[in-house]
Amino acid sequence: MIEKILNRKNLYKAYRQVVRNKGSAGVDGMKVTELFSYLENNRDRIATSILNHTYVPKPIKGVEIPKSNGKTRLLGVPTVVERWLQQAVSQVLMTKYELTFEEHSYGFRPEKNIHKAVSQALKYINDGYQDIVDIDLKGFFDEVDHSILLQFIYQRVKCPTTLRLIRKWLRAPIQIDGKLHRRRKGVPQGSPISPLLSNILL
Repeated sequence: MIEKILNRKNLYKAYRQVVRNKGSAGVDGMKVTELFSYLENNRDRIATSILNHTYVPKPIKGVEIPKSNGKTRLLGVPTVVERWLQQAVSQVLMTKYELTFEEHSYGFRPEKNIHKAVSQALKYINDGYQDIVDIDLKGFFDEVDHSILLQFIYQRVKCPTTLRLIRKWLRAPIQIDGKLHRRRKGVPQGSPISPLLSNILL
C-alpha cells in the first residue's frame, strides 16, 4: 500500500487538496503557499525516510476555538507537510473502507454532508415517521483508543510501513502554549486523516 501512497500522482492530488483547504501554519510556521517549493526540494528525502522507517512527524499545534455553548474545543493543527502526507494516506485508505461504511452515515465522507442527512430525515417524515433522534458522542475524537483503532486498520491493511506511519501521527505530541504534551488517545480534530480514522472506528 505504501507504494500507492507515495505514487507521484497520489502525492500531487494530496498537495492540491491541502492547498484547496488552506488552513494555518503548524508548529514550524510553514504556510500552505510555501509547500510547493519545499516539496520540490524535499519530497524524495521524505519518501525515503518513510520507507526506511526513520520519518518522525513534527508535533501538532494545539489551538482552542470557541464552541456555541460558550466552551472551547481543542483543535490539532499539523504542519502543512504532515497534512500533505496524511491526505495522501487518507486518499488510498479511503478506497479500502468507503464502500463498507453504512449507507446513511453522513459524517466526513465524500458526496455526503449535513444537507443530505437533513434531506433523508425529511424523506422519513414524509414517509410517516414521527420521531428523529439526534445523538452526539461526547468527546468522540478525544477518546479514540489508539490500540483498538490500529487493530481495526491492521485487519484490512497489511502494510507495516503505512501502519507505522499512522501510529506515529496518533502518538505525535501536541504543543499548547509552547509546551509539549503526550497523547495516548484521541485523534486531533484538524488533521486530514482524523475524519476517516474516526469513521473506521465508528
